[in-house]
Amino acid sequence: MEERKTLVAGGNLLQAHTWKGLLEACGIHVELRGEALLGGVGELPAGLHNIELWVRESQLAKAQAQLSALEVVSPEWQCVQCHEMNEGNFELCWHCSAERSESHN
Repeated sequence: MEERKTLVAGGNLLQAHTWKGLLEACGIHVELRGEALLGGVGELPAGLHNIELWVRESQLAKAQAQLSALEVVSPEWQCVQCHEMNEGNFELCWHCSAERSESHN
């Protein structure tokens, strides 16, 4: 059996499942560890309820590259209705809820 390496560790279960799904869609086998310990939050020491993603050693570099690609920062955009500036990852204006218009950014 091939040795596994920790790819990421943290306490955000939603983010861990999102990353796991992305990596598995790219053909990378991912093992999620620590999920069952979240039921003991508040009862267990803080260091025991981390969520960890583990991958095969041979797939570690590919997995790291996939997660690094997610850290691309989208440029801000200006709403065509109210002219408010919005973060790049917003699809609707935070101020007036108008849809993002790529043609005017």
